[in-house]
Amino acid sequence: MATKVAQKREYLAMQKSPPPFIWACPEEKNILDWHFIIRGPPDTPYAGGEYHGLIWFPSDYPFKPPDVKMFTPSGRFETGHKICMSMTSYHPSTWNAAWSVATILTGLLSFMLSDEITAGAVRTTDEQKKLLAKQSHGFNISNKKFRDIFPTYAGPEMTDLPDMGKSYPAPPASKVVNPSSTLSLPTSNASSKTSTLDPENTIAGSSSSLPSEANTDSSSPSTTIPTPLLTPAPTDPNSSPSTANLASEGKQQILHPRQPQQGPPAHAARWMPSWRWVIAVVVVAVLGRLSSFAGL
Repeated sequence: MATKVAQKREYLAMQKSPPPFIWACPEEKNILDWHFIIRGPPDTPYAGGEYHGLIWFPSDYPFKPPDVKMFTPSGRFETGHKICMSMTSYHPSTWNAAWSVATILTGLLSFMLSDEITAGAVRTTDEQKKLLAKQSHGFNISNKKFRDIFPTYAGPEMTDLPDMGKSYPAPPASKVVNPSSTLSLPTSNASSKTSTLDPENTIAGSSSSLPSEANTDSSSPSTTIPTPLLTPAPTDPNSSPSTANLASEGKQQILHPRQPQQGPPAHAARWMPSWRWVIAVVVVAVLGRLSSFAGL
């Protein structure tokens, strides 16, 4: 019972997320026998090759390890012989019940790309492996078992597996603006002035770019940005004075600000009380003299 549940779980996992360069499925009449296809990864002697093999599980799987063998000549394994790996019955003490079909086949592919010699392995040159890779698909489609198990992949030309190890494209790198490109700045007389920007601080795609504040040393040419004109707020056209007059008056105030009214000089303000006392003394003296004349 555990085997049927485990095999169903394995099948669903393989259908949903197969490993790169690998595909496998069980036989309809015997779910303990899993046939697989391994495609040779690029930049290896097996590139362009297609290798058919078999995993057969014991009745008490997943508590005991399976066995693996290859049918397609590859120059790496003997055909029809069990392959000695840590995930097979050759090493039951190292078996892990959590390992799956995908784990076993990924380990087999890794072992295939190595040079280690064990039971079921052979040693050949890279040229021999490349020649066998070219002949592999023709060998497979001549095998009735392969055509029955993998009708989708039994055509005259090899068909890609669901996952051929294609990497996702890298995000496009940011482009730097050409050093000769310039940025137009507004001026008060509607003419355009240009300021050359540092290409290391200007990134293409932005609506506006300014030089980095870090580049403010005396050796860099300075760029003068004109001050924009101040426009007075709009007013009611029926009010007096008119909007045009307000704008003209506001501009005149900006260009020719009114000077503050000057008061009396500081020294005059300081001596004013003294003159008042002198006048008062003179008046008192005159009145005293007039009083003396009146008494006579």
